[in-house]
Amino acid sequence: MTGTNETIKAAMLSRRAMLKGAAALAGAAAGVGALGGFPTVWAQNPITLRQFGTGVSNLNAIAEKCKADLGITLEMTATDSDAAAQRAVTQPDSYDIADIEYWILKKVFPSGVIQPMDTSKLKYYDAIVPLFKTGKLTPDSVIAQGTAPHTVGYVNAQGDKTFATAETGWFTMVPTIYNADTLGIRPDLVGRDITTWADIMDPAFKGKTSILNIPSIGIMDAAMIMEAMGNIKYADKGNMTKAEIDATIDFLIKAKQDGQFRAFWKSFDESVNLMASGEVVIQSMWSPAVAAVRSKGIACKYQPLKEGYRSWGGGLGLAAHLSGAQLDAAYEYINWYTSGWVGGYLNRQGYYSAAMDTAKQFMSEDEWGFWIEGKPAQGDILNPDGVVMEKAGAVRDGGSFLERMGHVACWNSVMDEDRYMVKRWNEFIAA
Repeated sequence: MTGTNETIKAAMLSRRAMLKGAAALAGAAAGVGALGGFPTVWAQNPITLRQFGTGVSNLNAIAEKCKADLGITLEMTATDSDAAAQRAVTQPDSYDIADIEYWILKKVFPSGVIQPMDTSKLKYYDAIVPLFKTGKLTPDSVIAQGTAPHTVGYVNAQGDKTFATAETGWFTMVPTIYNADTLGIRPDLVGRDITTWADIMDPAFKGKTSILNIPSIGIMDAAMIMEAMGNIKYADKGNMTKAEIDATIDFLIKAKQDGQFRAFWKSFDESVNLMASGEVVIQSMWSPAVAAVRSKGIACKYQPLKEGYRSWGGGLGLAAHLSGAQLDAAYEYINWYTSGWVGGYLNRQGYYSAAMDTAKQFMSEDEWGFWIEGKPAQGDILNPDGVVMEKAGAVRDGGSFLERMGHVACWNSVMDEDRYMVKRWNEFIAA
């Protein structure tokens, strides 16, 4: 792909800045251990960090590697997005690290349960892609609608509960994982090209479609569908008026009553099972779920659509109660998390690392070419567990990182009328 490498390099951290970050880490860890042989201090003074969040990134492999590298024990609890939002606010003493999405952060941070982090203590802050700092992947990018991460990424000072309007020295949380979402399809069963979000409402697919039942995410998929059909033009899909919410939900209720939908899923596994069984042929989906279907030997495609992608991003937040050695350990864990191994692991699952240049050091040239640059695989592409995901010659659905994340139309969002939206969404599910 001509120019892709150069553009990625321009959009990411320069090599020099990454090495500067590595040097800073080595200096800070003097006498304790540096990257690759990370601190042994936590093994000598055992620390346990309790982390919760969605199953997307609360992975046993990360906890095991953290224990091996740092000596820090991670107790991970995986929940769905709605449960994560509720727990973050109502049980703040039950966790040390909140692994949550940015739309959830918009609900959670103003309650004071998450403390902002000092960016000067983040060894790889300079490695974080600009998308999370300015809302733009490249200088020419258009900022997408919805709760773009940079709009809730900063506060002006420790103790602030309102978000800053630009980059400061206080991060609400460190970004770790994100993706550009679209519709998954069974190309062997749909029988034609799929080019638009509107295709999910084709009567030919009646009873064989699905969208996800997480209100703040599902409503964004519905908005993409509504605009694609020409039914409505939202001023901001991520912040609908009550009238826009009503029009959207009324449309969904009618479609449901007409039998357009087969199901509404909440978990990764549900979406995989619906597609693998053939009960559903076109649905909202996550990239690794499509890969999971393909790993079963079943045709499945993550379909680029002309209107663009719906995106989401998540990160790690520090519980307000953390202090002393536990807070030090939490910063060490975050610096380890962004130092590359985890980023490579997430990239290999079809997600994206927020610190791309460090992740690159933990991927083969072929893996980087396939997952990030949109190049044909030279050999078989394996998932982190060593299972073949793609055969040699395959090209990633949607192409390169820049092609995918450069065509995001909206981010998962919390609207001003969020309570009203959730009430109406629940009416749709119950209809």
